[in-house]
Amino acid sequence: MSTSTTPAAGRTAAPGPAIRLEGLTKTFAEADGPVLADVDLAVEPGQFVALLGASGCGKSTLLNIVAGLEEPTDGTLTVPDEGAALMFQDAALFPWLTARRNVELALELRGVPRAERAGRARELLELVRLPHAEHKRPHELSGGMRQRVALARALAQEREVLLMDEPFSALDAITRDLLHEELLRIWRATGRTIVFITHNVGEAVRLGERVLLMSSRPGRIVEEWDTRPWKDPDAYGFEGNAQSLDETLGELTRTITGRLREEISRHAA
Repeated sequence: MSTSTTPAAGRTAAPGPAIRLEGLTKTFAEADGPVLADVDLAVEPGQFVALLGASGCGKSTLLNIVAGLEEPTDGTLTVPDEGAALMFQDAALFPWLTARRNVELALELRGVPRAERAGRARELLELVRLPHAEHKRPHELSGGMRQRVALARALAQEREVLLMDEPFSALDAITRDLLHEELLRIWRATGRTIVFITHNVGEAVRLGERVLLMSSRPGRIVEEWDTRPWKDPDAYGFEGNAQSLDETLGELTRTITGRLREEISRHAA
């Protein structure tokens, strides 16, 4: 792990956290001041982290840096040697390829032998509950189904870290709710480390073990909430019935919503 604070920080394998950011700063030449400033964050292997913040606070820039699509201006970054898989709001599937072939392409780029690709792609489509759609092209699939294929393709990269940039924001409420359940099931089954960007506080609380709030520009982590005591009340000694648990979780959601509104108002001002 690098301990120096230098421009264009190196990427090294993490013996502890799956992701570690220390003093991370990003400034674009055309921007008025830094987009990110002194971001410190450690994400342990297998954690599900939800990242909230006002539009333009640098959430996507942060994910792009972790994914290797952008270089930091300053600070240090530690990620697994193989990097991270990245899933966007748009499924970005190749329209001329079937669902299975879209997944196979990720396997091909990873160097999986041709004879193994079709079987592995089918397994991944089964994991996202789309085995019946392997021969369909993207225009034949619903928005939710396309995102499932995109998730299967991201999983095909076999990377420890999965970065998700508002992948469900364009979907209707019912489809989004169903995909929340599917994502949690897949996360538990695969043990991936997930960093999930969203503007939806309810989504963040439902999915994330940790909910992080970023400040308006310059973006940095300003507050964090641990949702695990409410999701696994027995393990954390929560005393009360299901109704009191729901009320407590609702109170947490309202608290986070209030802080997010403060940041959005500050950014607007």
